[in-house]
Amino acid sequence: MDLSPDWVVGFTDGEGCFHVSFVKNPKTTLGYQVIPEFVIVQHKRDIQILYALKRFFKCGVVRKNHGDRWALRIRKISCLKEICEFFTKHPLKTKKNVDFIRFRRIIHKMEEGKHLTPEGLIEIIDIALQMNTEKRASLMEIKREIIERFPEMGRGPG
Repeated sequence: MDLSPDWVVGFTDGEGCFHVSFVKNPKTTLGYQVIPEFVIVQHKRDIQILYALKRFFKCGVVRKNHGDRWALRIRKISCLKEICEFFTKHPLKTKKNVDFIRFRRIIHKMEEGKHLTPEGLIEIIDIALQMNTEKRASLMEIKREIIERFPEMGRGPG
């Protein structure tokens, strides 16, 4: 199955999701790991679409999501950078483009290593707060925790 860029844009507008998770991880300096991902979920009867998209993007994994749903998940930063380049060159047509632009900002910040500093993590959380409205309370709690753990944040010299 050959997919055209226009078809991929339209399908992603309807079925795709740009998502950023924050996972508690005591092994990291800040106590949280940032996990951005591009996800498309389909009923198992349409699993061939997920494999075609995996071939199109040349990355990701297809695995069972839950019940009779399967998902293509792309989390590797180098692959997400390619996804961002694709959707910058071939813009989404729906409101999903607004989330994509925010997602792309997060990927750029991660490439710069901003997710490894308290200030950068707060910046990323603030962007994610505009995307993941259903997780607002938990994101605000993570932000509060980071600010409390790193009280020196925001203080200039002297």
